[in-house]
Amino acid sequence: FDASVWELFWPLCSGLRLVLARPDGQRDPQYLVELIERQQVNVVQFVPALLQQFLDENASAACGSLTDIVCGGGELTEALACQVRERLPQVRLHNVYGPTETTVDCSVWTLEARDPLPSGALPIGRPIDNTRLYVLDAHDQPVPFGVAGQLHIGGAGVTRGYLGLPEQQAERFIASPFVDGERLYRSGDLVRQRHDGVLEFLGRTDHQIKLRGLRIEPGEIEACLTRVAGVREAVVLVHDAQPAGPRLVAYVTGDVPPAEALREALLGQLPEYMVPALFIPLPALPLTANGKLDRKALPAADLPTRDYEAPAGDTEQLLARIWSELLGVERVGRHDNFFELGGHSLLAVTLTSRLREAGLEADVRSLFEHPTLAGYAAITDRMEIVL
Repeated sequence: FDASVWELFWPLCSGLRLVLARPDGQRDPQYLVELIERQQVNVVQFVPALLQQFLDENASAACGSLTDIVCGGGELTEALACQVRERLPQVRLHNVYGPTETTVDCSVWTLEARDPLPSGALPIGRPIDNTRLYVLDAHDQPVPFGVAGQLHIGGAGVTRGYLGLPEQQAERFIASPFVDGERLYRSGDLVRQRHDGVLEFLGRTDHQIKLRGLRIEPGEIEACLTRVAGVREAVVLVHDAQPAGPRLVAYVTGDVPPAEALREALLGQLPEYMVPALFIPLPALPLTANGKLDRKALPAADLPTRDYEAPAGDTEQLLARIWSELLGVERVGRHDNFFELGGHSLLAVTLTSRLREAGLEADVRSLFEHPTLAGYAAITDRMEIVL
């Protein structure tokens, strides 16, 4: 809703013609293509999910009048930017960022049509005019370049506060330690500033995960997943899987590779404890009426069903017994996956210790690479000492 302020007034204040789509027309990509072509629209604004739907419409490539696409209200991924470049190579892509409390947008990063696509997460850029952005620690002190901190926003766009919510207002709006008489808004967003001054978005402080004593940024895992060929979107959450405890679960869309391929790709970029235990492919992520991710509507993290095949051989039977004890499951089949059953990096260490007590050499890394009972048994049988 807040984006409607600039969507309506910016073109009118600039002497441009404003084209209004029909109610709910933004959800009909075919209609949008026809409207853009008929009205010769130059600039269009999307949230990422609706931009994705628009680009999935093959006819969107015919929108030759478009010169600029503005994307905000969610994460603009590398894969989505790549799709824009493929469909509409003439377009400038603007990644805008800003909470409602600072009057819509407060920063922007632009990818010119002639610029190469950057690898990794796309930045949210630099402050717009009359705006000041600070990356601060828990004590409201600036952090060095490259260090994560909470984004604080100052300047003309900061609103007066929350009507009738004094506690939330005192928590979110503070006196600026840098400019006398100015207030800052605590965004709740984690960012880091590059040496060139450009900001990179890392995730929400309220989406931060502390799992088995380790702090994890889901956004970092999501960014790595969207760089895997075939993965379009990714969301990472924590689900409590008793009796093994909480575990990371990734929801992914697109032409998703098998879970083993996703796990292997992540292991090349992340430490083991940041690799999700479960990967759930979806046809599309659930969205709110505003086109943003609806986390509450994500399906339950149920285990994939596999046909049971009894363990074969001494090593598989030993592994099945230990897995059953560690994971609290009644029976373990040859093709069951340690992590899908609720295993995690700490239990993997316990497992290798138990195997060594039984006279077998075992390696934690090999379990991540061969997470099924039969696969890990085979690698354990021929393993040399790896320390």
